[in-house]
Amino acid sequence: MPMNAVYRGSADLPPVLPVFPLPGALLLPRGQLPLNIFEPRYLAMIDDSLRDSHRLIGMIQPDPAHPGSGDKPNLFKVGCVGRITQLAETGDGRYLLQLTGVVRFRIEEELAVLTAYRQCRVSYVPFADDFIARKGEETVDRKTLLEALSSFLKANNLKTDWEGVENAPNEALVNALAMMSPYGVAEKQALLEAPDLKTRAEILVAVTEIELAKNSSSGETPLQ
Repeated sequence: MPMNAVYRGSADLPPVLPVFPLPGALLLPRGQLPLNIFEPRYLAMIDDSLRDSHRLIGMIQPDPAHPGSGDKPNLFKVGCVGRITQLAETGDGRYLLQLTGVVRFRIEEELAVLTAYRQCRVSYVPFADDFIARKGEETVDRKTLLEALSSFLKANNLKTDWEGVENAPNEALVNALAMMSPYGVAEKQALLEAPDLKTRAEILVAVTEIELAKNSSSGETPLQ
């Protein structure tokens, strides 16, 4: 989705981000993630983001291997910052958002803040290539990726818009499939932290093949 703001590098982004910990939610650069915001602290986060004009939120997953406290779970170190590109008020106190991914970030430290939501000092430097749209997509094994997708759909009796799939550029295809994948927190984090698009596609294929093999042997389907 086109954005009014243009981000060419880390200097265009704030060093401190509000973060939204959400298990299983994967946002990738130039991907779109819908969110239903209803907790008061995150409603305040959205209001502050709009008031500060940057309209940016750091999406990140809690780390289940190091859970921490229930109200303040430990976080993975890598997330993705998204810009609010759509917002609707529901009339019952909720916000319906769409975030468009900008760039991944690494947490340097969590700050002691007065806000109910958490804020972190972050670095975008390790992910400078994220600012370059479609970088490395020529190295993606598109044929193998589509074969894995076809097998997954067949195993689950699902259909898709193949015309749309075939017309999608490799970056959009890989990232959309990764974000929509039904896999767990660890798999989603591996997809997020992949060093390049080729590796992300390879991880997605590998995880899909493992799940298909596992569920084939058990007589189940991946979505059960």
